[in-house]
Amino acid sequence: MPDESELEAAIERLLAPERFSEAERIVAKAAPQLQKVLAAALAEGGWFGEPHENETLKAATTPDPEARVAAVRALLAEEARMGMMVGVAVGWALKEELGSINGTMTGEPGGES
Repeated sequence: MPDESELEAAIERLLAPERFSEAERIVAKAAPQLQKVLAAALAEGGWFGEPHENETLKAATTPDPEARVAAVRALLAEEARMGMMVGVAVGWALKEELGSINGTMTGEPGGES
């Protein structure tokens, strides 16, 4: 597991504009399968169960139009955050799986440490 300074340095490297071109190509190709994994992880975590349905109904039926729009925006923002966080976890786990298949450590760019 990387320490905090290693994590910060890795995040800085991710800011390079060209950094994601290869990853975007790979993810686009695997998107249907990854979507299934993400949906399963979100469901397993309970993110879109009955509590979510209740919050959706509450936001959609708020009587005041301005409050309704604010509630829907908040719900969408929370869904985006959850999807992003679970998506990152899925990506991290996928990288670990690929590293174990290749017999390498996955902590460094390029695969090997």
